[in-house]
Amino acid sequence: MIQILIAIGAFLVAIGILVAVHEWGHYIVARLLGVGVVRYSIGFGARLAGFTSKRTGIEYRLSALPLGGYVKLLDESEGEVPESQKRYAMNRAHPLRRIAIVAAGPGINFVFAIAAYWLVLVLGVAGLKPIIGAPAAHSMAAKANMQSRDQVVAIDGKSISSWRGLKLNLISHALDNDRVVLTLQRGNHTRRSATLNLANAPDDPKQLFKTLGLSPYQPPATPIIEQVMNGSPAAAGGLEKGDRIKAVDGHPVASPKALVNAIQSRPGQKIKIRLKRNGRTLVRHVTLGQRNSKGGVNGHLGVAIGVDSSAWEAMKTTRRLPPVAAVPAAAAQTWNLSALTVKMLGRMVTGQVSWHNIGGPIQIADYAGKTASIGFVAFVSFLALISLSLAVINLLPIPVLDGGHILYYLVEWIRGRPLGEATQALAQRMGVGALMALMVLAFYNDILRLLG
Repeated sequence: MIQILIAIGAFLVAIGILVAVHEWGHYIVARLLGVGVVRYSIGFGARLAGFTSKRTGIEYRLSALPLGGYVKLLDESEGEVPESQKRYAMNRAHPLRRIAIVAAGPGINFVFAIAAYWLVLVLGVAGLKPIIGAPAAHSMAAKANMQSRDQVVAIDGKSISSWRGLKLNLISHALDNDRVVLTLQRGNHTRRSATLNLANAPDDPKQLFKTLGLSPYQPPATPIIEQVMNGSPAAAGGLEKGDRIKAVDGHPVASPKALVNAIQSRPGQKIKIRLKRNGRTLVRHVTLGQRNSKGGVNGHLGVAIGVDSSAWEAMKTTRRLPPVAAVPAAAAQTWNLSALTVKMLGRMVTGQVSWHNIGGPIQIADYAGKTASIGFVAFVSFLALISLSLAVINLLPIPVLDGGHILYYLVEWIRGRPLGEATQALAQRMGVGALMALMVLAFYNDILRLLG
């Protein structure tokens, strides 16, 4: 329950910040270019709080529905405008001025993302070193002679410092159908190269790493039971919090992954678990439960598993840059992630990447809560990623989005007159329909994730 409340609170904070930033871009450029602003609202619907400036007459409000916001501009197409104010109306501004006002929303989202990534790089980004586990048999990594405990230190000569950086680089290269050269190192041994031909690799990130056979290395670490679920097979078999699992049916387990594999491969079976509790070696016999999954039926123990944190210390890394050096690095990170977002959207349109990758507000709230629980830096990184995603999506040439309005104004500028009202109305209906379909798909994907 507490985690749900954290997720909701973090989601509302994140949406509030990003909407305020986006709408402020429209607001400030409109005022700078002499277009009248009627209202600046965070949220939609009924007004909850706010005030009207006596000097400018602009209403600033907080509205009931928090999933968005808007800036209402003076516009003759939306209502009667006093004669003295008509020169400030949006519809009378030059098309290029209107384009600047509309583009300022996504533009400020990009600026916010750069600023957020700059702050994160200055404070330090924690992550895992890009050390790989044993590649799956017959995978591309295995065929390239990559081995367990190889650390990827560079891709095509570009330095790689974290597992996240490795994933993003490989996804981007796979979308471009590139052949990449990985520079590998094991401990203090001489560096060597491995070549991966990604021309035939799947574009979908979830399938890509299965095909490559790459996964993070898990150092030998005794699995420790952190929680035993009520009514679970583990509880019935006498397992307790703090138990250190040493072996299953006589086979040693040296990592959480090894324990999970041992349990899942024995659905419904009675197994013998050797463990250590308070310095004593004990044996417990447990009859496993079973659960249906996409791959078939898996064994179920009913515990939360952890490890001694010291086993993972050598795997951790932190990327920290001086303030000046962090500026171009933050800009490059924003550019690279924006380009990757565009590529992924393009592959979704062509069917090469599954639409199941799209997430809705439930998934965003879940990520918001998790990053907020981790700490300030993780939450700021999350804000940066969502900010640039909002910028990219808003620039799509879909009516009702900023990109659609920019397209209208470009056509008007070229033609010397706006599109006809009937054409604009039809395009608006199509745009609303496309967005509604996208929202339904996002909610559907969220519900599927909740159902496992």
